[in-house]
Amino acid sequence: MRFGAFVPQGWRLDLVGVEPGYPQYQRMKDCALELEASGYDSLWLYDHFHTVPRALPEATFEAWTATAALAEATTSIRLGQMCGCNLYRSPALVAKIAANVDVISRGRLEFGLGAGWYRHEVVAYGYEFEPAAVRIRKLEEAVRIVRGMWTEDEFQYEGKHYKIGVGRVKNYVGEEIELQGAVNHPKPIQKPHPPLWIAGGGEQLTLRTVARHADYSNYGGTVQEVVRKNEILDGHCQKVGRDPADITRTMNINVFLGNDEQLEALGREMGRSDREIQALRRMLSPRAPQKLIDNLAEYRDRARIQYVIAYFPDAGRGESARRFAEEIVPALR
Repeated sequence: MRFGAFVPQGWRLDLVGVEPGYPQYQRMKDCALELEASGYDSLWLYDHFHTVPRALPEATFEAWTATAALAEATTSIRLGQMCGCNLYRSPALVAKIAANVDVISRGRLEFGLGAGWYRHEVVAYGYEFEPAAVRIRKLEEAVRIVRGMWTEDEFQYEGKHYKIGVGRVKNYVGEEIELQGAVNHPKPIQKPHPPLWIAGGGEQLTLRTVARHADYSNYGGTVQEVVRKNEILDGHCQKVGRDPADITRTMNINVFLGNDEQLEALGREMGRSDREIQALRRMLSPRAPQKLIDNLAEYRDRARIQYVIAYFPDAGRGESARRFAEEIVPALR
């Protein structure tokens, strides 16, 4: 198995209590360097704009600018978003941004994309929250656009939801010209392009998009639920003529290696209510190291999970990330 971890960026109230401004980014950077030194394969950020479960006047760092900064701060660990929200940037623009970050990182980008789900945030930032079927069909088109922008010198696309590099416009001297495509240089360092992760477990539309385009899937649930999703994804792969083994199966987990009293103290430090602390407790993977090892081994052996991305609510404050690297990872590599 391979292992990644999220850096604290504020979305889950994990920068509350840190002095506002640069010290909060410094916390993110310090955690990124610690993850790299501890041997994690990758570090990850969420693509969100304000806090969850409530929108509070607390810092949430934007994913792509933070990824670019952390790419420069680190040297070997891979970097990604889990996952980029297709609603927030045009696919052509995100392809441009991602290519630049791949260059800045010297070829260490993991590119994650999803249809978007956080209605409160989407509407608050002025975007339209369309029905799920529309969002997923836009995701399907977006993936095609991103890949084309990465691999073609002049890319053109005309679909139901997006039109890229086509049409007639006036140039800067007033002449009407026919667009010959959108140009995206520099190209990513990784060839043919950075690995593509598509997050989400929608069985009819999202997993079909995964089967057509993704290098990595990402969905969670119980072992039995993940097994079921895998079987459905395998079926979509067969329909599109793709080997299911070509898609690496991944999932996210929440890990806190401490007792109830330490978890409650952490929740208070992060400004969480009693109800939110209880919700966090229910989301956690087993906290006893051997039980956690056994749990992840079951996902590996029964559900074909090959890559785990861990969120540590005490990142930068406690020992969970270090202990996970020292006590859990070696048993599962």
